[in-house]
Amino acid sequence: MKFRIRRRAIAGACALVGLTGLVFAPPALAAEPRQRIDLRVLVLDDGSTGVDMLRAQLDREGVPYDALQLADAGRARITPAFLADSVSGVRRAKFQGVIVPNESAVTGTEATALADFEREFKIRQIDAYTWANPNVGQDLAWSGVLDGAAMTVTDAGKAAGFGYLKGAVRIDDRDPAVIESYGYLGTRREGATFTPLVTGSVPNAPNGSLMGVYTHDGREELVVTLAANRYQTHAMELGHGLITWLTKGVHLGNTRNFLSVHVDDVLLPDDRWDTTHNCTVGDDCGPGIENTTIRMTPADVQALIAWQQANDLKLDIAFNGGGSVEAGAGDPLTTAMVTNKNQFRWINHTYEHPYLGCVQDFTVSPWKCATDGYGATRWTSQADITAQIKRNIDWAKSKGITVDAAELVTGEHSGLKTLPQMPADNPNLAPALNGTGVKYIASDASREQTTRAVGNAVTVPRYPMNIYYNVATKAEEVDEYNWIYTSRAHGGSGICENNPASTCITPLGANGFDTYIVPVEARIAYDHVVSTSPAPHYAHQSNLAEDRILYPVLDAVLARYTATYTSATPVVNPKFAETALQNKRQAAWAAALRSRAVEAYTLDGRVTVVNRGGGALDVPMTMPNGTKVISMSVLGIEVVGGNFGDPYGGERSTWRSLGRGASQQLRLPA
Repeated sequence: MKFRIRRRAIAGACALVGLTGLVFAPPALAAEPRQRIDLRVLVLDDGSTGVDMLRAQLDREGVPYDALQLADAGRARITPAFLADSVSGVRRAKFQGVIVPNESAVTGTEATALADFEREFKIRQIDAYTWANPNVGQDLAWSGVLDGAAMTVTDAGKAAGFGYLKGAVRIDDRDPAVIESYGYLGTRREGATFTPLVTGSVPNAPNGSLMGVYTHDGREELVVTLAANRYQTHAMELGHGLITWLTKGVHLGNTRNFLSVHVDDVLLPDDRWDTTHNCTVGDDCGPGIENTTIRMTPADVQALIAWQQANDLKLDIAFNGGGSVEAGAGDPLTTAMVTNKNQFRWINHTYEHPYLGCVQDFTVSPWKCATDGYGATRWTSQADITAQIKRNIDWAKSKGITVDAAELVTGEHSGLKTLPQMPADNPNLAPALNGTGVKYIASDASREQTTRAVGNAVTVPRYPMNIYYNVATKAEEVDEYNWIYTSRAHGGSGICENNPASTCITPLGANGFDTYIVPVEARIAYDHVVSTSPAPHYAHQSNLAEDRILYPVLDAVLARYTATYTSATPVVNPKFAETALQNKRQAAWAAALRSRAVEAYTLDGRVTVVNRGGGALDVPMTMPNGTKVISMSVLGIEVVGGNFGDPYGGERSTWRSLGRGASQQLRLPA
């Protein structure tokens, strides 16, 4: 049978002195002596795009915050008691930073209370979006559309929180026919203390500030004069710097930029797009249309190894052992893959790549689930699902290939619910996963963006790439792309005319792959990377064959990343199970934030984090370089251990596991 792919205490302290260090605990980095600062941000939300962009960044990183809806007549009033109080005789700031829509978002007694609070505790404020004006220490130098304009992170900006960036950032210009970004370039007003952190440059205008710090009246105010929304690339690139400046680099939450790519169908042949009949041979083409299938060669294996080594990045091999067996004992591709098995990260993709959902009925278009004589849906059996999982693991073991049996990618993500035909999972899927020890099963992020349980397993969403499974050459990719994204009048399918989620384009020419598809697909993937999402992308083995069209997209993503971020901020390349762990941590942390399960504050240069929740919890934390772990603190004497966390982007950050009622203490650098 041919398998072809279809696409649808004190003593203890003294004992430790020789190993670590005994220090007294003088105040260090406290806003004022004996002031406690809670690690939580206050957001005054008026529903504006600028505030929403900052809230999105807080959410991405997992930074605790309270949002006060300014338009809500019943909202809490901003008073001295709302902002601060005393705990055990120590003055406490309830917030470590404040985000406001603009410099005049609140007035009267509320504005006075906020200003007094910021002065007393040295709390910083971000104005989410305003114009360059005297009230924020600037004179207006220029205003207008900034689409595509160049920005520069100044040396002061790098020192103030944006040090993970090399310096050059470009404002989005995704559609020349649409205004996407507007802004104001400002210069320091005479007599004001104003420090540009990010400047902008446009033709026939002086360089000016787009993000800068206005220091006045005993307060620090980061003024943003660039309109930005949560989805724009430059907003995501600059977002972490804004949070770092606001919190002085001390906050709960952390950030990483992830890039993993799964290559499905390895060892199988993929069906090929027919450029004459606009269909996939072996799938939706009519009878009598023949074409060759697409399958990697040993040369493609060597190209993959070379690419991985050149980019210090692993692609994950989702393999189907049945394809090797079908190809025969002397299969050159199998030999090349097995000979170089230790070069790859292998993932079980089932033995033969069958559809593991309902039994498909292709007598109608689109297909439907077949039913029995009583009208009940016919499902792939638990036994068949189990066999596909186990046989592939057994094949790998027979070749000496190391595979994590807890990881699974089913063909076409089948077995999981697929609308409109399958509004629910195959009921036989969860028992099969439980029986084979699968803990992580891939899902399609274009259908399901969040994780969920399937038996004892959890789904791991993956981003599909618009580099199609049924193409291996640039010409085939362009032809299918044109068929999907052009109107009937231009010779396309017209799908783009009827689908509100799609936009019709002018047909691409022969060089359309390099000039249009690569930039678009690379931008989409790059945005996923800088949004801190750990979700992997997926493509197919066909895209590593013949013209090897996956590499130009990945090369463009990595080129943009390395041009924007410093080497201290590398892309993180997690394995499948590591992605699942990150998803689990993020979900648990989001729940903990909603229930306010963690108490965290600074006092006298020490950070204290306490888990007040009902169970153990992994807590994300970010601290400045030089922060040390306090292993014990008794009678005002600390035993200080090594550096806290892992280095990333010029900071130290990690997830720290705290049991119920447990605490973590850190000593900030003097």
